[in-house]
Amino acid sequence: MRALGESDLLALWERGATRHPLDRSALLAAFARPDLAPEQIGDRPLGEITATLLRLREACFGSHIRSHVDCERCGQRLELALDVRELLQAVPHVEPGARMVDAAGLRARVPTLRDLAAVAKEPDAERAARQLLQRCVTEEGAAELSDAAFREIEDALEAADPNADFAFDIRCEACGQVGTAQLDAGELLWDEVSARARTLLGEVHLLARAYGWSESEILALSSARRAAYLAMVAP
Repeated sequence: MRALGESDLLALWERGATRHPLDRSALLAAFARPDLAPEQIGDRPLGEITATLLRLREACFGSHIRSHVDCERCGQRLELALDVRELLQAVPHVEPGARMVDAAGLRARVPTLRDLAAVAKEPDAERAARQLLQRCVTEEGAAELSDAAFREIEDALEAADPNADFAFDIRCEACGQVGTAQLDAGELLWDEVSARARTLLGEVHLLARAYGWSESEILALSSARRAAYLAMVAP
């Protein structure tokens, strides 16, 4: 997995700054997977995209993830400490070709990033989940599924593509509320890319103003040399 160089990071941040979060995930995944044409990214299974983004995150920012979620009952901020390697190792290995499932008398394929984008504007989570499944069922009958059949197919798809959804049971130490937190690999990585981009832009601004150097010249400096110059010009 290749890491984002500073010039690459700024270029991707600029391209993705005004895009939908799913488009940002596709943008980052396309950088991480030069073996695929960019237009193919949207048709890869969600679990594959998630794993790609987590590995890119590890290459750029390390394997340890510190995040937080607010308690639904009392609002207490709960810290989450995760590790990319542990997350991916905890998921059973799935053969690349095992992307179709048979459940509830129907055949379905695992969802892709394009499928998720197609239902992204649906505000009702239950309706969005059903619309997503209807896109994935490869034969007639998805629209009339009972709740039990829907859950059966949903469980089968989750087993076939376990990286697609990372959910964790959490408990608030303040009030005892038990809930679930989900990890959105694309959102997590983009937040870190955005924060790093703004830091880099600040460094470029200070050094360009002090020495008249171009952005490319400043980014070409090693981290140690740039930090030394910044220490001399910092107010």
